[in-house]
This record gives sequence, C-alpha cells and structure tokens, in this order.
Amino acid sequence: MNTQSLTDTASKLVADDKGLLAMDESNPTCNKRFAKLGIPQTLEARRAYRELIVTTPGLGKYISGTILYDETIRQQKKDGTAFVKVLTDAGIIPGIKVDVGAKDMAGHPGERITEGLDGLRDRLAEYFQMGARFAKWRAVIAIGDGIPSRSCIEANAHALARYAALCQEAGLVPIVEPEVLMDGDHTLERCRKETEEVLRNVFIQLNCQRVLLEGMILKPNMVLPGLTCPTQESVEEVADITVNCLLRTVPAAVRGIAFLSGGQSAELASARLNTMNLRFNSHLPWALSFSFARAIQQPALEIWQGKEVNVSAAQQALIHRARCNRAARRGEYTGAMERTGA
Repeated sequence: MNTQSLTDTASKLVADDKGLLAMDESNPTCNKRFAKLGIPQTLEARRAYRELIVTTPGLGKYISGTILYDETIRQQKKDGTAFVKVLTDAGIIPGIKVDVGAKDMAGHPGERITEGLDGLRDRLAEYFQMGARFAKWRAVIAIGDGIPSRSCIEANAHALARYAALCQEAGLVPIVEPEVLMDGDHTLERCRKETEEVLRNVFIQLNCQRVLLEGMILKPNMVLPGLTCPTQESVEEVADITVNCLLRTVPAAVRGIAFLSGGQSAELASARLNTMNLRFNSHLPWALSFSFARAIQQPALEIWQGKEVNVSAAQQALIHRARCNRAARRGEYTGAMERTGA
C-alpha cells in the first residue's frame, strides 16, 4: 500500500474548496429519471447525458473528483475521446462506484445489506488501470419501528471496512458512505442517535481492517428529520447537530467529510453545508465538503430533456450548482446566488 499516494489523492479531493460530483447512478436508476422526463432510456441517451456533464466548461474550477458508474467509465465522447481523459485533462480525478447495490437482508424485514465484495480485488485492479484513483461504496440504513438493528449496522459497517481495505491495497482512495436514510417520520434527535451509532461502528470496523484513515474520505448523511416528520428544524439547528454528531464519532485523522445530498433539494443542501462551514470551519479537524448527485445534476437534467439544442443551457445550470456548493464550502453561499444565478 502506497500511503503517500493515498493521502495525497485524499487531500486533493477536498482541496481548494472543491467537492465531488456523483454521477454514478446505475442504469436502472438513470433510466427511471429519464422516463419521468420523457427521455429515451437507451445506451446512447445515457452516453450523451454523461458527455454533457463531463464536458461542462469550467467544471474543474468547482469539482475535484467525479464518481462514475461501470458503464460510464468505459464510455467516450462522440469524437472517441474517453471520458476518463476528458476529466483528467480538466483537472478532475476520476472515481468509480464498486458496490453492486443494497439487497434485502435475510431475517431482517425492512433492512438491506450492500453486496459486491466477491471479485472486488480484481475489479479494483481493472479500474485503477483504466484511470480511477478513488472508489465509492454505499451502505443504506433505514430508520423505523425497531430498526436499524445491530445486525444490520454491524454487517454494513464490516462490508464498508473490507471494501475500504481492498481499495487501499489497489491504490484507490475509498469513499466510505454509510447513509442513514431520510425516509420516514423520525425526529431530528432520532436521526442523530442512529447516525452516531452507525458511525461509531463504521470506525471500529475500519480500524479492525487496518484502513489508513488519512487515505479515505467519509461520505455521511447530514443529520436530518425524516421527510414526513411534522417538525422540520432550521438550517442552523441541522448544522449544529450534524457537526456535533461528527465531532463525537469521526477521528481527526480522516482527511475529509463529503456529505451526500440524500434527496434534499439543491438549495437546501447548499444552505445547510454553508451554515456548517460558516459556523464551525475554523474549529474542525477535517474539511466539510460535498459529494452531491441530484443536488447538482437535477436542474441540468430537467433543462436538457434529451435534446442537443438544450446542452449549453443545461451545462450552465450544472456549473451554477457546482459554483453554489463551492461557495457553501467557504461559508459564502446566499439565497441571492439562486435568484441572480451569479
């Protein structure tokens, strides 16, 4: 394991107030989003949409790394230029999603376990040769009546740690993503309790598997009330409880924390990240960054509609969201940025 290379890459992923763009939706998920907008669910449509993203002018000013899907990392522009080369030339580090999805957990109704460890060592070696320098694995933890169970938390934490160790062996920085889902009517305090439990277990397992903390990035959920909870706390309350949760559970050695958006609106995700950095940035041992998918992509997708004539306008929407999130890392994001597009 090349510890210097891992720590250097992890540092670059959170450097210069940039963040990650997650464009690693599986083909079925991508097709569902296309279907809602009347876009053909074809290989070419997916390739064209991904080309729109990777060729967005100036994207490297705001985005340090891009998480790709297996199909995407193998794709090219219309002129034959590989997407990996396009990203690298723009100063963006290519990454790759390597789990194969969350499946129902046997004996645990309502809970899921992420699979994909079988054959992972060989797949990681292939992705490294293709130009990827970091990877991502997502575990999903649901909150509900009697869940999450200890079995679910520990099984997912163990899988995340084994994945992370294999990544570092292959020279890839692991993005460790334990996501406590927003679905449900749970309170902010319930989310805090479960998120702390999940993160404690994740770091116990990471240490057991001898994962280099300086050579990884944590991608957690923000601590949020459930989507259908009648009480939705303020941006400031969410920022305070999220940061305090992380301070209790995340070792200072971790290079950076890149939040997932998890179904939040683009504007709210930016506002919450901004408030965390505005209130706490100078007191934290790790960078607070972003690794957003829909919170960056969705406005562009809605503008594009699968039509070549809309590519430029869609790219402008994409770069605007990337710009807003870089401003949020600096504690400089304001609602005026949304109103003016400045």
